[in-house]
Amino acid sequence: MKLYDFKVAPYPRRVRIFVAEKGIEIPIEQVDLFTGQSRTPDFLKKNPSGHVPVLELDDGTCLAESVAICRYLEALHPNPNLMGRDAREQGLFEMWQRWMELELFFTVEGFFKHTDPTFKPRFTQYPGYAEDQRLEALERMRRLDRELANRKFIAGDRYTVADITALVAIDLFTGFAGQPFPSGLPNFKRWHDTVSARPSASA
Repeated sequence: MKLYDFKVAPYPRRVRIFVAEKGIEIPIEQVDLFTGQSRTPDFLKKNPSGHVPVLELDDGTCLAESVAICRYLEALHPNPNLMGRDAREQGLFEMWQRWMELELFFTVEGFFKHTDPTFKPRFTQYPGYAEDQRLEALERMRRLDRELANRKFIAGDRYTVADITALVAIDLFTGFAGQPFPSGLPNFKRWHDTVSARPSASA
């Protein structure tokens, strides 16, 4: 297998953290999105969407989309389990993973893309939309603070793919998007400190 990655992009980071939690070794090849390496004819054969991450299997099959890649790796390496050990857990963890993706990750990404100068040549940026997305992301963080009052991790009492998605989102918010970590959210801060201290967070 080989993982096509771009070190500074958030979606490949989600896969790198997942891989690190599994303790598996996968060769990584960097694909520079800024110079158009993901838009070459050869790469578009691997992923017609022209995005990373892409996991190329030994038989030449290519899997794109970070959660699809994680699901494949979970099937190969079920322990430590990150996506559910039975039907109930799988449903719950997928529910929380989707909420973190739709309600937190996508809103942070929307804010970032409509404010960062890197994206200005690519499409029209709308400051009003960016501010709406920023406020929506902050509201989701406040909700998470209340939800985390009674449990250690996003989806329950153990670390899962939902925590990975939420971690990548908040680090995008406070990192590349340049926003301060929200104050007055002790449970959310405790959770972030906990997951950030895991070795996989530096992947």
